[in-house]
Amino acid sequence: MADWLLYSLLSLVMYGVVGLVQKLTTNRISGDTALVSYSLGYLALFPVFWSRADLAAVAPAGLGLGLLLGLSARSGEWCLFKSFEHGGPASIVVPLTYTYPLITLVLGVALLGERLSLVKWIGIALALIAAIFMAIGTDHSSEQPKA
Repeated sequence: MADWLLYSLLSLVMYGVVGLVQKLTTNRISGDTALVSYSLGYLALFPVFWSRADLAAVAPAGLGLGLLLGLSARSGEWCLFKSFEHGGPASIVVPLTYTYPLITLVLGVALLGERLSLVKWIGIALALIAAIFMAIGTDHSSEQPKA
């Protein structure tokens, strides 16, 4: 098995666990507190990442993009936590949120000049339609959060 495939599958499993744990967490604490505790968990791994990083070889623009990445990711996670905190069901919030690659595809086309085939554009449209149906298909407003 190719290394990239192994890491992709491990990422898939971990993100699946993350979606569940995010909902369980925000059933017990606020989105703000969840983000702080999440960040502390990330910081626990920081020494491992730091030891493997070669910051001297990175141009300032690369570090700036990394900072933008962190700000974007943490802001998105805060919004996700707030969605859970306000009663969003994990079965809808997580799949809807994880359609973010569609935004990446559109931005890649618009800003990086990437090209997509007609079949890929149809796939994007179907994924957007599915996300909309996921979001509006069922009224969960009367459900109580489950632990």
